[in-house]
Amino acid sequence: MEACDLGLIGDASSTHSLPTISGKHTDLPTIDSSTMSSLFDSSSNFTIIDCRYPYEYQGGHIQGAINIYTEQGIQTFMESRLHSTKNDILIFHCEFSSHRGPKLMRFLRSMDRKQNSHRYPELNFPEIYLLDGGYNAFYQHNKVQCNPQAYLPMLHEDHSKDLRHFRVRSKSWTAGEKRTRSRRVIRSPY
Repeated sequence: MEACDLGLIGDASSTHSLPTISGKHTDLPTIDSSTMSSLFDSSSNFTIIDCRYPYEYQGGHIQGAINIYTEQGIQTFMESRLHSTKNDILIFHCEFSSHRGPKLMRFLRSMDRKQNSHRYPELNFPEIYLLDGGYNAFYQHNKVQCNPQAYLPMLHEDHSKDLRHFRVRSKSWTAGEKRTRSRRVIRSPY
């Protein structure tokens, strides 16, 4: 049974410090927008990882969020925090927290498990969450905590070229999903 099924954080050392909800991704601990908003008034150490493409992030993001939208970005983030003594809560999201946010959240957990396999169940990032409904839901109820106070959707018509560019860059990773493309081998008749 996974730690999140028991209400425990990833290393099973304690229960979640934030109230979780049942989200679309049952394997991921999920928080709602009001919980995310209340963190700004708390003493909790937290890092918001915005997994949207840079043009979306620049068009409006949650205050203090960092923009990481590739596996390489997650690896760089993890390396930069290897020797940190503070145990940040990580909160992932994308536009709707349907695909990109969950995918990178799972990738981080997988890499963290791999890096700490020699001292299981310890983790560098034991407490991670997904923001239910993503930036879309958060922005609807908490515009004042967004910078700038705007929302640029991924499919905005002025950014179709940017979308193609970033989709190609992110297609190189699958974060644990099966690849659906099969490669045909053409054999020589000779």
